[in-house]
Amino acid sequence: MGLRQLLPYQQNMESISKAGLDVILRTPKTCDLPQIKECDRGTIEPNILDVNYSSWVVSFTSLKNFTQKHIDFCHCDIAQMKHPSALSKFDRMMTAAKGRKIVVFLDYDGTLSPIVDDPDRAFMSDAMRSAVSEVARYFPTAIISGRCRDKVYEFVQLTDVYYAGSHGMDIMAPLRHLKNNDGKYQTRAVDKKGNEVVLFQPAQDFLPAIQEILKVLEEKTKRIQGVVIENNRFCISVHFRRVCKEVMEIRPSIKWDKGYALEYLLDTLGFGSSGDVLPLYIGDDRTDEDAFKVIESRGEGYSIIVSSIPKDTRASYSLRDPSEVKSFLLRLARWKTKLFY
Repeated sequence: MGLRQLLPYQQNMESISKAGLDVILRTPKTCDLPQIKECDRGTIEPNILDVNYSSWVVSFTSLKNFTQKHIDFCHCDIAQMKHPSALSKFDRMMTAAKGRKIVVFLDYDGTLSPIVDDPDRAFMSDAMRSAVSEVARYFPTAIISGRCRDKVYEFVQLTDVYYAGSHGMDIMAPLRHLKNNDGKYQTRAVDKKGNEVVLFQPAQDFLPAIQEILKVLEEKTKRIQGVVIENNRFCISVHFRRVCKEVMEIRPSIKWDKGYALEYLLDTLGFGSSGDVLPLYIGDDRTDEDAFKVIESRGEGYSIIVSSIPKDTRASYSLRDPSEVKSFLLRLARWKTKLFY
């Protein structure tokens, strides 16, 4: 398979600076969060905040807990047929992968660590860290999270992994020749090993606005017990997990997501024009669906949803929880070592 004429992420470089003027503001019905009143299209009532919100999107991710009695067992059987376990199908997957270049992409929360009430305590286990490290020894490995990139690194603490935070809007990637259509959003930096790298930040123009929004949210939620506001640099997460098991997220409405981040990283890692690369993406969140969609459109690669209940997903395979993710990663590393002997 040859290089596409123009990679999809490159087609969005110019459109990023021309983000739409839509505002979508919602709050969980079960929370006592003060409403930000929406006026005319693309404006917010001046007495709330005199700042242009027109290029921000607010979305919700439901984190509601489900018990066994809520599960339709027939539905589960159908889901397993559509999205079989990546552990049970591992041998078949790897048979098809022989001679191909696997590149591993991982979400963090709910994939490498459990979902917890306090976002600052979403620690990954030492065993999981070891599993990720083993995989990174044999395959290019990147973690793409909605978290701040620096925060994800604090959790993971591995220097042989590439990191993308803010749903791919803050990527640290290998140094490469800057292309005309994306050079505006790239700057050179030095990683933890002292190597020169590239920081790709397509939403950098929105940093002043997000700081203003952060101030408003902190003021409006300070009297709501159990609400935690997390500054993820290029997006903001308002955690209601101690109130109603939901997360409100605010981020720029630019045409950029985890799918484009996956393609950008493949390109910077030198696999953009490779016809034998197999991206493998594991994630549990609806934002990971953008990456699953890219893999589906490529027609090659493995997309794996992490969920203990049936989900409507584009993923081809499934794992039930982070413990199964760990088992899969260890098995992947062992499979690679066996090829050497």
